[in-house]
Amino acid sequence: MSASTPSTAAEVRFIHVMAGAIADADGRILLTKRPDHVHQGGLWEFPGGKLEPGESPEQGLARELEEELGIRIRGSRPLIRVRHDYGDRRILLDVHRVEDYAGEPHGREGQPLRWLAPEAMDPADFPAADRPIIHALRLPSLFLITGEDPADADAFLACLDRAVARGIRLVQLRAPSLDGDSYADLVLRAYALCESRGALLLLNRDPDEVEGLPRHGLHLSARRLMESHARPGGPGEWVGASCHDAAQLARAADLNLDYALLSPVLPTLTHPGAEPLGWERFAELVDPAPLPVYALGGLGPEHLDQAIARGAQGIAAIRGLWSMRGR
Repeated sequence: MSASTPSTAAEVRFIHVMAGAIADADGRILLTKRPDHVHQGGLWEFPGGKLEPGESPEQGLARELEEELGIRIRGSRPLIRVRHDYGDRRILLDVHRVEDYAGEPHGREGQPLRWLAPEAMDPADFPAADRPIIHALRLPSLFLITGEDPADADAFLACLDRAVARGIRLVQLRAPSLDGDSYADLVLRAYALCESRGALLLLNRDPDEVEGLPRHGLHLSARRLMESHARPGGPGEWVGASCHDAAQLARAADLNLDYALLSPVLPTLTHPGAEPLGWERFAELVDPAPLPVYALGGLGPEHLDQAIARGAQGIAAIRGLWSMRGR
């Protein structure tokens, strides 16, 4: 990021940085290497630089990427905003996914470039403020929460199969009323199905109860989140949680979780008595959260663009994604 070294006391206190996540046709993301002599020197980062007074985020990103890489942005959307305190400076890293651009990226300032798949990125190679961006790039925009408890496991799994065949790549398995043996059998079959389709299966159950079961990660209820004293799960697992307020989002961040769900955004049949947040309050709660946050509650794919515009990673849904038969 070309303007990273502050020159005034005000800039030491706060720097608003625009960064672009630029993908090639294979889904690899463009990275640039910071010069050795600057703050966080020698690390890889997402290209961009400091927002200038009077610029909109889109204008600042366009200017920085033209100056740094020689490209012109033709389309972008918000990805994630990350606040980080380095001690001598506080950063607001405002990241947009660049969806269309003109020109061939090249290091106009002599900086090394590389293209790397999000799954191949090592967070240790990046400044600390950049690391939540890697999670946001790895996570999809649609998050399926499975529907009613599977009294008929075959019908349940057939519905799951239809969902992942449509392109769902992140699944939270909910089956709170199943006994341990029935739940374990369902997990084995659901995991095999998700593996075959390239989807991730997260188990929403007490972590102690799912020890040894195949999975790609864990999802914590709000109660389990607030009772946890350390991040559960093993190395390489995805771990997230359900949240309903600022305190729970802060707890998810303190436990170094990978994502959160924030609900209910709109009125929902699942919790008819819950007061919805609405989009304005949702955006206020998400803005300071240093991790990807999905919008949940009364939502379907038709709300995806609205959610992303309010700072969400995407939308999570039960009915809106589970029962999309024929779509």
